[in-house]
Amino acid sequence: MDDAELVARAREAFDGAYVPYSEYPVGAALETADGTVFVGCNIENANYSNSLHAEEVAIAEAVKNGHQTFARLAVASAAQDGVTPCGMCRQTLAEFADADLRVLCDGPDGVAEYTLGDLIPNTISLETLEDAADRRERGGGR
Repeated sequence: MDDAELVARAREAFDGAYVPYSEYPVGAALETADGTVFVGCNIENANYSNSLHAEEVAIAEAVKNGHQTFARLAVASAAQDGVTPCGMCRQTLAEFADADLRVLCDGPDGVAEYTLGDLIPNTISLETLEDAADRRERGGGR
Protein backbone atom coordinates (compact mmCIF):
# COMPACT_ATOMS: atom_id res chain seq x y z
CA MET A 1 0.00 0.00 0.00
CA ASP A 2 1.44 3.36 -0.94
CA ASP A 3 1.16 6.60 1.06
CA ALA A 4 -1.84 7.85 -0.94
CA GLU A 5 -3.78 4.66 -0.19
CA LEU A 6 -3.01 4.92 3.53
CA VAL A 7 -4.21 8.54 3.58
CA ALA A 8 -7.35 7.46 1.72
CA ARG A 9 -8.01 4.87 4.45
CA ALA A 10 -7.70 7.64 7.08
CA ARG A 11 -10.17 9.77 5.12
CA GLU A 12 -12.62 6.87 4.94
CA ALA A 13 -12.26 6.32 8.69
CA PHE A 14 -13.47 9.79 9.64
CA ASP A 15 -16.84 8.97 8.11
CA GLY A 16 -17.54 6.85 11.19
CA ALA A 17 -16.63 9.58 13.69
CA TYR A 18 -19.06 10.51 16.46
CA VAL A 19 -18.53 14.26 16.88
CA PRO A 20 -21.74 15.98 18.03
CA TYR A 21 -19.83 18.59 20.05
CA SER A 22 -16.85 19.67 17.95
CA GLU A 23 -18.26 18.63 14.57
CA TYR A 24 -14.62 17.88 13.69
CA PRO A 25 -14.31 14.31 12.38
CA VAL A 26 -10.83 12.81 12.32
CA GLY A 27 -9.67 9.50 10.93
CA ALA A 28 -6.43 7.59 11.35
CA ALA A 29 -4.93 4.66 9.50
CA LEU A 30 -2.10 2.86 11.24
CA GLU A 31 0.05 0.41 9.31
CA THR A 32 1.81 -2.31 11.28
CA ALA A 33 5.24 -3.70 10.49
CA ASP A 34 3.65 -6.62 8.61
CA GLY A 35 1.48 -4.32 6.47
CA THR A 36 -1.83 -4.79 8.30
CA VAL A 37 -3.79 -1.54 8.56
CA PHE A 38 -6.02 -0.59 11.48
CA VAL A 39 -8.24 2.47 11.32
CA GLY A 40 -9.82 4.63 13.95
CA CYS A 41 -12.04 7.68 14.21
CA ASN A 42 -12.67 10.12 17.00
CA ILE A 43 -15.52 9.38 19.38
CA GLU A 44 -16.59 12.32 21.50
CA ASN A 45 -18.25 12.43 24.89
CA ALA A 46 -19.99 15.35 26.59
CA ASN A 47 -17.23 15.05 29.18
CA TYR A 48 -14.45 15.94 26.74
CA SER A 49 -11.75 14.15 28.74
CA ASN A 50 -13.56 10.86 28.02
CA SER A 51 -13.41 11.39 24.27
CA LEU A 52 -11.31 9.02 22.18
CA HIS A 53 -9.00 10.28 19.46
CA ALA A 54 -8.78 8.57 16.07
CA GLU A 55 -5.13 7.60 16.61
CA GLU A 56 -5.92 6.08 20.01
CA VAL A 57 -8.71 3.98 18.54
CA ALA A 58 -6.43 2.70 15.75
CA ILE A 59 -3.60 1.93 18.19
CA ALA A 60 -5.96 0.13 20.58
CA GLU A 61 -7.37 -1.99 17.77
CA ALA A 62 -3.88 -2.90 16.55
CA VAL A 63 -2.59 -3.80 20.03
CA LYS A 64 -5.77 -5.74 20.81
CA ASN A 65 -5.04 -7.80 17.70
CA GLY A 66 -1.46 -8.55 18.71
CA HIS A 67 0.44 -5.83 16.85
CA GLN A 68 2.93 -3.59 18.65
CA THR A 69 5.29 -2.53 15.87
CA PHE A 70 4.19 0.18 13.47
CA ALA A 71 5.50 1.46 10.14
CA ARG A 72 3.33 4.46 9.23
CA LEU A 73 0.39 6.50 10.44
CA ALA A 74 -1.91 8.64 8.31
CA VAL A 75 -4.24 11.22 9.86
CA ALA A 76 -7.01 13.14 8.11
CA SER A 77 -9.83 15.43 9.13
CA ALA A 78 -12.96 16.33 7.22
CA ALA A 79 -11.61 19.91 7.18
CA GLN A 80 -8.50 18.63 5.34
CA ASP A 81 -6.50 21.11 7.41
CA GLY A 82 -3.27 19.21 8.02
CA VAL A 83 -4.28 17.91 11.44
CA THR A 84 -1.43 16.23 13.32
CA PRO A 85 -1.72 13.87 16.29
CA CYS A 86 -2.14 15.71 19.59
CA GLY A 87 0.47 15.46 22.34
CA MET A 88 -1.35 12.66 24.12
CA CYS A 89 -1.56 10.59 20.93
CA ARG A 90 2.08 11.32 20.13
CA GLN A 91 3.13 9.99 23.52
CA THR A 92 0.96 6.89 23.06
CA LEU A 93 2.56 6.30 19.66
CA ALA A 94 5.99 6.66 21.26
CA GLU A 95 5.15 3.74 23.54
CA PHE A 96 5.12 1.47 20.49
CA ALA A 97 7.11 3.24 17.78
CA ASP A 98 10.57 4.67 17.30
CA ALA A 99 11.23 8.30 16.50
CA ASP A 100 11.46 7.43 12.79
CA LEU A 101 7.78 6.40 12.52
CA ARG A 102 6.42 8.17 9.44
CA VAL A 103 3.35 10.34 10.14
CA LEU A 104 1.35 11.47 7.10
CA CYS A 105 -1.02 14.41 7.63
CA ASP A 106 -3.66 15.26 5.04
CA GLY A 107 -3.70 18.98 4.37
CA PRO A 108 -5.06 21.57 1.98
CA ASP A 109 -1.87 21.54 -0.10
CA GLY A 110 -1.38 17.78 -0.09
CA VAL A 111 0.10 15.40 2.42
CA ALA A 112 2.72 16.67 4.87
CA GLU A 113 5.13 14.09 6.22
CA TYR A 114 6.76 14.15 9.64
CA THR A 115 8.50 11.63 11.81
CA LEU A 116 7.27 10.93 15.29
CA GLY A 117 10.57 12.34 16.54
CA ASP A 118 9.84 15.61 14.70
CA LEU A 119 6.47 15.83 16.42
CA ILE A 120 7.52 14.79 19.92
CA PRO A 121 11.22 14.84 20.73
CA ASN A 122 12.45 13.55 24.10
CA THR A 123 9.43 11.41 24.88
CA ILE A 124 8.74 9.79 28.20
CA SER A 125 9.85 6.17 27.88
CA LEU A 126 10.75 3.20 30.02
CA GLU A 127 14.37 4.33 29.75
CA THR A 128 13.66 7.88 30.95
CA LEU A 129 11.65 6.54 33.88
CA GLU A 130 14.43 4.10 34.79
CA ASP A 131 17.05 6.87 34.51
CA ALA A 132 15.00 9.07 36.83
CA ALA A 133 14.64 6.22 39.35
CA ASP A 134 18.40 5.58 39.21
CA ARG A 135 19.11 9.27 39.89
CA ARG A 136 16.74 9.24 42.87
CA GLU A 137 18.42 6.13 44.27
CA ARG A 138 21.81 7.81 43.97
CA GLY A 139 20.44 10.87 45.74
CA GLY A 140 20.44 12.98 42.61
CA GLY A 141 16.91 14.33 43.01
CA ARG A 142 14.53 14.34 40.10
